[in-house]
Amino acid sequence: MDNILDKLTTIDTRSLVDKVEMNLIELLIQRNLKVGDPIPKEVELASGLGVSRTVIREALLRLRMIGLIESKKHRGAVITNPDLLSLLEKRMIPQVLDNATLREVFELRLVLEVGMADFIMERVTKEDIAELKEIVANEPDLSDTMQFQIQHEINFHGKLYDISKNDTLRKFQKMLLPVFDYVHSSGLLKKEAVVKQFVSHKGLVDIIEHGTAEMLRNGMRNHLENHFARIFR
Repeated sequence: MDNILDKLTTIDTRSLVDKVEMNLIELLIQRNLKVGDPIPKEVELASGLGVSRTVIREALLRLRMIGLIESKKHRGAVITNPDLLSLLEKRMIPQVLDNATLREVFELRLVLEVGMADFIMERVTKEDIAELKEIVANEPDLSDTMQFQIQHEINFHGKLYDISKNDTLRKFQKMLLPVFDYVHSSGLLKKEAVVKQFVSHKGLVDIIEHGTAEMLRNGMRNHLENHFARIFR
């Protein structure tokens, strides 16, 4: 005998506003609207989708909240270029994230900094190198055998993100550093850092000035070795 449950279909539990929100996004895509283009009026949307203007307003409000549309004087609502990280930034609060998420964010920053070597080597200028040298000149002499304080990390690594000339990376770094510091100091990673000699900030500057992208990738991986060790030991 067939199981009656096998014949049941999944019930769509999304609210009407949820469905209209997705329909509006699909409509904007189908019409091939670009940044700056006006979207149809509320009354047109309500008529076309067969729902009330109240539902349309709430769905449009959601699109405004994610930065997909904005209101312009004398033009109504228009398509905008959404800030990919703005919503994420508002939720990146270390104290309320669970341990699994915090650990993954900690790992994400390590991956980003090893992976952006090509962009740094391609886009670095003589002025950038001079600024990096000034930054490391203010760091402790034994910086190849000690863990950096958060301000040293912000100053040096922040400059590396600037050199990448990638605005999304730069914004991401500003979001990740507080999480990185929180994970580093909160005891989430139970293992103590294995403090041993590694490539210092000064060593990284030397590579950036005279080396290659591959050398910088290897140098950055070595520079972050003590952080990787806390994860893998």
